[in-house]
Amino acid sequence: MTDAPRLVIAAGGTGGHMFPAQALAEAMLQRGWRVTLSTDERGARYTGAFPSAVKIETVASATFARGGVVAKAGVPFRVAGGVISALSKLRADRPAIVVGFGGYPSIPAMAAATLLKIPRIIHEQNGVLGRVNELFAKRVDAIACGTWPTELPDGVEGVDTGNPVRGAILDRAGAGYIPPGDYPMEILVMGGSQGARILSDIVPPAIAALPNDILRHLRVSHQAREEDVDRVETYYGDHGVRADVQTFFTDVPARMSEAQLVITRAGASTVADLSVIGRPSILVPLAAAVRDEQTANARGLVDAGAAILMPESTFEVAPLTEQITSIMTNPKAATQMAAAALSTGKPDATERLVALVDQLAIPQ
Repeated sequence: MTDAPRLVIAAGGTGGHMFPAQALAEAMLQRGWRVTLSTDERGARYTGAFPSAVKIETVASATFARGGVVAKAGVPFRVAGGVISALSKLRADRPAIVVGFGGYPSIPAMAAATLLKIPRIIHEQNGVLGRVNELFAKRVDAIACGTWPTELPDGVEGVDTGNPVRGAILDRAGAGYIPPGDYPMEILVMGGSQGARILSDIVPPAIAALPNDILRHLRVSHQAREEDVDRVETYYGDHGVRADVQTFFTDVPARMSEAQLVITRAGASTVADLSVIGRPSILVPLAAAVRDEQTANARGLVDAGAAILMPESTFEVAPLTEQITSIMTNPKAATQMAAAALSTGKPDATERLVALVDQLAIPQ
């Protein structure tokens, strides 16, 4: 329907940016909107899960974070070319609103929408604004915050929407928690692609050192980088720990809902999943994150008493064994942690974001 209102989503090429973008696209399509995703060639490779009705437009963009001196020198010219292209596309079919989810590929459409004075929203997944979202923070009509509170520039206010989660997580929202006990138990271990090695170094020996009355009931699901899988699997096997070690779990929602404890990085999507399903966790923020956004992401769960925060500086075998033991031997405390996690969840995050779009969009 050419007369249907049009939404342009601008997003980068990582799961953290693309997943909430996909959730908004699905919701707006159901409401009869036309939806276009504006990204670059790298981002376009991550669009396989988007509905086929979403129009994918690629524009030139670039980042100073990759490449040599020559590549960095060309960044402003590539971005400028992308903005010019985006201006042409937005003029040809003017949208009712543009929503940016961060990442350098979102710059052209957000910049073009700013020049054309089209209503604009940015959605920030983390508790600290990313570089691109920070660039536009004072140039948009609203900032939707996936993590609350989000650190924002002075004079800028955010809207607490939460981070949209995928349907498989929503299907298990508030799934009943089985506290640790004298029966089969699960621990789920996950690390992001940038920082899973420390989890593979520390978690296996920490679990192997657990008391036997825990170990004899325990099974571990451990997500590890490809180069670490064999050694992690071997370590667990040599120490009599039943473990399923893989580079990627396609059934994370099921494994998380069955777990008594989750040990993980504090990525925004993972924190959202934990809060919607409701599970105790030990969170290990990525120390290499320039803005320490994962510590900010963890704050809500930690302050609610749903998670234990272990910075990398204190993430060692003996302290981790102690923390795991304290949770797995105290069913009442573990159940309280699960309930506390659930209390921080926003399973209606997508609907909150849709409401903000409806509020600010130009009628068409």
